[in-house]
Amino acid sequence: MVGRTLFGACLLVAVIVRPTIASSQEAPSRDQSANTGNDFFRPPSNLFQMMTYYKTAPGSGSTKGSITNVTTETFNLRYDHALDLAPMWILALRSDLPLLAKNPISSSNPDGDYLYGAGDADVQAAVIHNLSQRWAVGFGARLIAPTGGDTFGSGKWQIMPIVGARYALWEINSSSYIEPIVRYDVSFAGDPTKRNISNLQFAPTFNLGLPDRWFITFYPSADIRINFGDPITGQTGRLFLPFDARIGRKLSDNVALSFELGVPIIRDYPVYNIKTQVRLNVTY
Repeated sequence: MVGRTLFGACLLVAVIVRPTIASSQEAPSRDQSANTGNDFFRPPSNLFQMMTYYKTAPGSGSTKGSITNVTTETFNLRYDHALDLAPMWILALRSDLPLLAKNPISSSNPDGDYLYGAGDADVQAAVIHNLSQRWAVGFGARLIAPTGGDTFGSGKWQIMPIVGARYALWEINSSSYIEPIVRYDVSFAGDPTKRNISNLQFAPTFNLGLPDRWFITFYPSADIRINFGDPITGQTGRLFLPFDARIGRKLSDNVALSFELGVPIIRDYPVYNIKTQVRLNVTY
């Protein structure tokens, strides 16, 4: 009698516990917990972002062969929309419109005055597959149009294939993860007098969720680069390796504010001398 009672109790526990374990191993198609809008593999249904971007980089000086620092200030408007394709599959769409202020020295601007205009706009599509609560993989491409003209853009059409993966660090908390992403930016049409673009870009992103809705992210942008294309002003090699970090906080369930700083460690391919970014993300 006692044996039958114990067997029945064990069977009841197994029935109750097993669905709980199974459900904990199933990842939702879109996990919105602690979502700041910065996670490539956990896109919100909708994201509107306003970003200010300041950087200095080498540019051509007033005399032939000379180099001067060119400052670029960008106000970027971004909109994302995500669609559930099937269980565990997401299509993430993105568009950017950069508005620039820049002070290059050229024959038409010999004094290096600030000029204002729209930069190269882009659109992006990515397919994301959630393998589990820990693992996700994704791939996509970004198309960049030469809408910025000679002053504010590259003068080239560009395509940028993207591939990456995500590993959730549940041992820390639900908002911590490792997310390496690789992109390849290559030009394929446009002004034939402009330099050809061909560079590998890498972001070994590590995001750490902190108390009180704070977070810090190391290498959030794909700023590690190897240039295989035409050289740019001040280039002495192929590699650009910066220190890049972002710190931010969720101000509410739908709003996050962050600040990013990048400074070069190896600047043989001089993408920037310094960069700062401030992002305001609104998700809904």
